[in-house]
Amino acid sequence: MSDELSVGIDFGTTNSALAIVDAQGEPQLEGPLRSIVQFDPERREPSGRLIPAVGPDAVEAWLDIRADGRLIQSAKSFLASKLFLSTNVFGTTFSLETFVGYILRALRVRAEARFGAIPDRAVVGRPVSFAGAAARADEDLALRRLTRAFSEAGFREVRFEYEPVAAAWHFEHALDADALVLIGDFGGGTSDFSLARVGPGERARRRRSESILGSDGVALAGDAFDGKLVRHLVAPRLGRGDTFRSPFGKVLPVPTWLYGHLERWNHVSFLRSRDTLGILYDLQRDAVDPGPLAAFLHLVENDLGFELYRAVQVTKEALSTSDEARFHFRDGPLVIDVPVARRDFEAWIGDELEAVARCVDGLLARTGVAPADVDRVFLTGGSSLVPAVRRLFEERFGDARIATGSEFTSVARGLGLAAAS
Repeated sequence: MSDELSVGIDFGTTNSALAIVDAQGEPQLEGPLRSIVQFDPERREPSGRLIPAVGPDAVEAWLDIRADGRLIQSAKSFLASKLFLSTNVFGTTFSLETFVGYILRALRVRAEARFGAIPDRAVVGRPVSFAGAAARADEDLALRRLTRAFSEAGFREVRFEYEPVAAAWHFEHALDADALVLIGDFGGGTSDFSLARVGPGERARRRRSESILGSDGVALAGDAFDGKLVRHLVAPRLGRGDTFRSPFGKVLPVPTWLYGHLERWNHVSFLRSRDTLGILYDLQRDAVDPGPLAAFLHLVENDLGFELYRAVQVTKEALSTSDEARFHFRDGPLVIDVPVARRDFEAWIGDELEAVARCVDGLLARTGVAPADVDRVFLTGGSSLVPAVRRLFEERFGDARIATGSEFTSVARGLGLAAAS
């Protein structure tokens, strides 16, 4: 193990990455790796212990056996939740930290296969506000869980850094003069922002924390955008807004709470519980039009959430470059093929965009920085590619000051640089 190597790790809702920085200060990346764990009930050690598949191996295994297995995804979204302590998978109880540890261990194994042994200490990214955190105690819970998960993956010592601050350190290396920079990091579960003074002069400061003017964030981002596409394009074709006949002869609306689970890709599997399936069978039997609910049952019984959201991602990416796209999803009796306009999508995510705007404006106000004082704006993360998101910043800062790039690796690279410093 070389003491000259420094490690930065970005554990993300959707993807994770690890950066190694050598004595010359150049980050080398392992990842991004999908933050997914899959279990096959037949894949066990001789002792009977389940053997997890992680990342692309998990995706491949899931597509092979689908509903016969168990897919764990978006674990980061539950870190601050006291309600998710553990879950049972094919007779074995796992903590949330263990799932996260599997992903981190896989990332470490892949990195060591390329770079050799790496140190057992790392600088680790964290959002400004964890998804679902309502109080400081929730934030502390999330950090304790992350620390335990990293320990399970062999990292003895971790230091946390805000993810947008890490992205600022990455962006700094593209500058040849000091600048006041606003960083916007749009992940799967959170959107985070930092105002920082960066550049060659700032890099020479002994206390880099003094370069950070302020940070803020909101617990919504790409997953929330995806959920709106599901609400408007998918749910109406699976019975949302339809009616059924009650045992007393009344015609009632299909309960909307069922479709709330559908709007979060990591909640679709929850619909496969015995009680919920029983409700869906009864609703389908008594529906005025049973076809849409039969399609909903097919989705739930076959646990097609992963495949559904892959189709959502394709549509969202198409809307980033075109004014119109088509949402297409087909599996057995479930067929959805509908057009969607960018202007409609932007209207659907209007509340989320407004929350982002309030967060950015609030950060500027609290730090006493006027938009005209910001030299550069760096937008990173997958949802920074959504035109409506970029337009929000263009309206405040102008197109010429906005930079993008390294959407899935900037945070990891910056964390590596923070570790090296």
